Amino acid sequence: MSAAGEALKPIGEMTVMITGASRGIGAAIAERFAAVGMNIVIHYMNSHEAANEVARRCMALGAKVMTVSADLKDKEQILRMREKLQNHDMEPDILVNNAGISHYGLLSDVTEEEWDTLMSVNLKGMFLCTQALMGKMVGQRFGRIINVSSVWGLSGASCEVLYSASKGGVNAFTKALAKELAPSGVTVNAVAPGAVDTSMLGHLEPDEIRMLEEEIPAGRLAQPDEISSLVYFLALPESGYITGQVISPNGGWVT
Repeated sequence: MSAAGEALKPIGEMTVMITGASRGIGAAIAERFAAVGMNIVIHYMNSHEAANEVARRCMALGAKVMTVSADLKDKEQILRMREKLQNHDMEPDILVNNAGISHYGLLSDVTEEEWDTLMSVNLKGMFLCTQALMGKMVGQRFGRIINVSSVWGLSGASCEVLYSASKGGVNAFTKALAKELAPSGVTVNAVAPGAVDTSMLGHLEPDEIRMLEEEIPAGRLAQPDEISSLVYFLALPESGYITGQVISPNGGWVT
């Protein structure tokens, strides 16, 4: 008897879509999958040239690559994106919901607009993309949905209440959907990194970065390729019994 969620085709023939893949962790994930010859869909919103640069690096690794632009807050744009993917036979077997924005500041200063914007990108966008693209996975009884969360979704962070709340929502979404899709051979997991050396930490001064590194038992920030390797592992066919998990690579910072 074959295992539930067993791949119907070699991993090199699969297609992965990464949202927010024009830089940082998303770009590293795209390149990690491209290295095994997988078909790559690079989603971006406004960073056209940055997305094209990631695409060129992926093509240099031998991958078939497609870039797509959509506002993840807009269901109609997501549905048009899905139609474009279907027309090019690039509808994903693996979806990495990576797109997200951060917010730093006191809760007392947060505006309703800031709350709505952040939740629309970090939570609603993940929901809309997953809902639109999981049908193929369910139909073929194989798929991987991997949500990029944050350590702050597990422990919360002072002055990052909005971001922490949104990533806590990502974690709960992951656990619930994993139970819903497990009978269909589709796994759903989240990767919740600690501090990663990307532009998302750009609001910190050098001395603040040093203080942060001193708090982390590993003594340093993570590199994007360390996160991408974990995402890749969760996407493998042999990871089919791992679902509903929130795994936090954080250098021992939060356990």
